[in-house]
Amino acid sequence: MSPGTARTTANLLMAAAAGAIVYAVARTPPLRRAAWRAIRMGLTVTVPGYLAHEVREAWSASGGRP
Repeated sequence: MSPGTARTTANLLMAAAAGAIVYAVARTPPLRRAAWRAIRMGLTVTVPGYLAHEVREAWSASGGRP
């Protein structure tokens, strides 16, 4: 099997597995609630933390005083 064919096959298998997981989560209410909680947590904690870090780095790189 050539590397290109192997890569394509692996990508198709990963897409099928991801689709099966999304289907299972969408059809199971407790998993769906857990997924929404994780998404909300990610958006309310991770994104603001990332933005604060980037602002601090940009301030430091610009030579601004604290």
